[in-house]
This record gives sequence, structure tokens and C-alpha cells, in this order.
Amino acid sequence: MNVSEAVDRRLSVRAYQDKPVETAVILDVLQRAARAPSGGNLQPWRVAVLNGKRMEEFRAMMESRIAGGDPRKGGDSAEYRVYPSDLKEPYRSSRFKVGEDMYALLGIAREDRAERLKWFANNFRFFGAPSAIFCFVDRQMGPPQWSDLGMFLQTFMLLLQEEGLDSCAQECWSMYPQTVQEFCAMPDDLMLFCGIAIGYRDETAPVNALRSDREPLETWVKVV
Repeated sequence: MNVSEAVDRRLSVRAYQDKPVETAVILDVLQRAARAPSGGNLQPWRVAVLNGKRMEEFRAMMESRIAGGDPRKGGDSAEYRVYPSDLKEPYRSSRFKVGEDMYALLGIAREDRAERLKWFANNFRFFGAPSAIFCFVDRQMGPPQWSDLGMFLQTFMLLLQEEGLDSCAQECWSMYPQTVQEFCAMPDDLMLFCGIAIGYRDETAPVNALRSDREPLETWVKVV
């Protein structure tokens, strides 16, 4: 698989096969992903790997947390906003459309709030993925180092493709930062950025047919 093929195949997979992933494979991919660009070579990423028995324990704990029906109401104090509260166009429409496209594939009507919340809760089950990582960053770091996290995580997800593994980056975990931090026994000077579900995609699941739109080049590139 070349880089272009990995980029094209990678997508946010939201249904996985019941097939385990070896921790050694995840560690190997993480080590290779650490060659990602890093300003000043700070390498600000700090990662916790969740797999096997510990994944089972974490998933059981989260089931009790989301049992009320709306996982947003049982969360911790969020430490950052995933999206701006006054998201403007064209970003607002892009976000709205990908959500509607996903729910259309799932056959969930816009007005069916209960079913939408039920589906949203699957985020906190890692969509059935057998493995995951949580990515943290030191609290003293700023926006440039957060961009380093993005480059590291993208490199990680592309290298997973090379291993035949799929993933889903999940900023939804920003709703449960203290819960994740305590379970993973990460020090207080680290802040949770996101989680990534890891596994083998279920090719038969309708939701995995979702391929989000991309804006045409001329709308976001200016040759000067």
C-alpha cells in the first residue's frame, strides 16, 4: 500500500468486526508514527493504550455512565470545545451535512431524537472496536503543539491502514476527560485531547459506507 492508497482508504469507521488486535502491533505502529513532524522536536503526544481485559473493564464502566440515555448529561467537566459555539458558514453546513448523511445510512429520521441519542452513545463504546488509544498533551502546550498532535495522529491512522487496521478519531471523549484520566492513571499535568478506536472494519455495516464530502480545490486554495 502506498501513501495515496492509505489516505484514500482511511475513513472514520463506526462498526468493527469481533476480531482482536494485538497490543504489540499497536505499539509498533505508535513507535513508527512518532516520526511525524514536531515543532522544536517537543513530541508533545502522550498516549495510553486500551486493549484486552482493560478495554473490557473500561467499556463496562462507561456502560454504567451512559445508561441514562443521553451520554452528554453524564459527562465530566469538558476542558475544551470541540466546535465553536457560533460556527459560521460554510463550516456549519459541512458539519450538518455529514451528520445527516450518516443518519440517512442508518435509517434514523431527523426527528427521531431518541434513536439518534442511542446511536450517539456508541461513541462511548468505541463503536465496538476491540482496541483504542487515548492521546494526551501537557497542559502548558499551546496551539502549535496541538497541531503536532494532529500530524502524529494522522500518521498513526495511515500506518494502521498499512497493517490492515481501521480507526475512528474521537474528540467526543473531551466530555469525559477526568474519567479517562483516572482510569488510565495519567498525571494531572496532562490533558486529554482525543481517543482513537482501532480494529477491523465491518464491511457489511451500512454506516461504513459513509464517505464524507470534500470541498473542491478552488474553494479553499488561492495560487498567489
